[in-house]
Amino acid sequence: MKITTRVFGEIEVDDNKIIHFPSGIIGFPEMTDFALVYDEEKGKDTPIRWLQSVQEAGFAMPVMDPLLVAKDYNPEVEDDHLIPLGKMKGEDTLVLVTVTVPKDLSQMSVNLQAPIIINADSKKATQIIVNSEKYPIKYYIYDILQRMKEEGE
Repeated sequence: MKITTRVFGEIEVDDNKIIHFPSGIIGFPEMTDFALVYDEEKGKDTPIRWLQSVQEAGFAMPVMDPLLVAKDYNPEVEDDHLIPLGKMKGEDTLVLVTVTVPKDLSQMSVNLQAPIIINADSKKATQIIVNSEKYPIKYYIYDILQRMKEEGE
């Protein structure tokens, strides 16, 4: 399938790589199908990827693995939230968090309170709200990413 995107122009996405959010994502319940893409110029090893809407070409959210910036990230998730995703196995579970990239890059942050959980086997996903003050909505990551870059991680 070809998708015309705001960020990457026209891209080719394999139909069986489409991730389905049965309930949509928070704030956008009508957007249910996404592709996880990366900036090919930066390569697959870039920490930030994009969750690109299949329905709306202009909508793409930067996302990343929270463990890259918060090594102890392990929110408690009620099993009821995961039922729509199908049977979950540890190796098939992908957790992502949204990245906010403001004009002042030093204020770049991730939202640890609303992770996206993907069952890589079923290609179904959900975004949940974690009810814990341990995980902030704005967890600043610029310094962490700079340190990772310097260390060559």
